[in-house]
Amino acid sequence: QVQLQESGPGLVKSSQTLSLTCTVSSGSITTVPYYWSWIRQPPGKGLEWIGYIGYEGSAYYNPSLRSRTSISRDTSKNQFTLQLNSVTPEDTAVYYCAVGVAGTYDWWGQGTQVTVSS
Repeated sequence: QVQLQESGPGLVKSSQTLSLTCTVSSGSITTVPYYWSWIRQPPGKGLEWIGYIGYEGSAYYNPSLRSRTSISRDTSKNQFTLQLNSVTPEDTAVYYCAVGVAGTYDWWGQGTQVTVSS
């Protein structure tokens, strides 16, 4: 069973960059054909897919967030990272990393709360 753990600051100021890391164990982020995603859930709202980085290293983003989002990876550490620029209080959410194939998610991290202060 793949295990994922999110880490990063729980509080970010408006206009700054949110940066989160997902550390993966019991599995490799280069394993075919998995896609490693970031997903968030704002308070009182549903899940929102942010983007993913594939096993081959290509990243794809939600069009509504693309201009502010970057997902990268460090294969030596078996980690992948989310950067979301120019955050506002509307980016306050629980952020999850997850892995799966073709839009399904087989394993999730426990989630980490990120609050953006105005």
